[in-house]
Amino acid sequence: MSTRSRARQVVVQVLFQNDLNPDADDQQQKFIRTRLQKRSALVDFANALIIGVRQNQEQLDAALQAAANNWSVPRMAVTDRSILRLATYELLHTDTPPSVVINEAIELAKRFGSNQSAGFVNGILDRVRKGNLGEGTESSPDELAAEEPSSDWAE
Repeated sequence: MSTRSRARQVVVQVLFQNDLNPDADDQQQKFIRTRLQKRSALVDFANALIIGVRQNQEQLDAALQAAANNWSVPRMAVTDRSILRLATYELLHTDTPPSVVINEAIELAKRFGSNQSAGFVNGILDRVRKGNLGEGTESSPDELAAEEPSSDWAE
């Protein structure tokens, strides 16, 4: 596992905690430093992602809502929502290659989500990446999970 992959795992855990308990920030930095073994570059990377997601959450949720036409963001599993927010932030606001972002998100979904999470995350992020937000027919989470993986996510 790459070191940035490890940082993304920590970010998803922090976003998950923040989603369920927004007032639990007091131990967040200690958790990040401990989990990333006090590697300053990784701690900085994780913090930048967390800050970016928080500052852009309204835009990220709007993009996710548009990509998952009839599946509202609040109804998504907290784990999936945390992964999707992180990945959408990286797709829209960083220079990380989309194939890397989507692959990392799928791996996070496999690790932390349900059996359907990886397919669901892939389907939503593929639409965000392509800019197909709100276009075409509406899809259910099961339909998104059943879609074939993006052809470039494994590059």
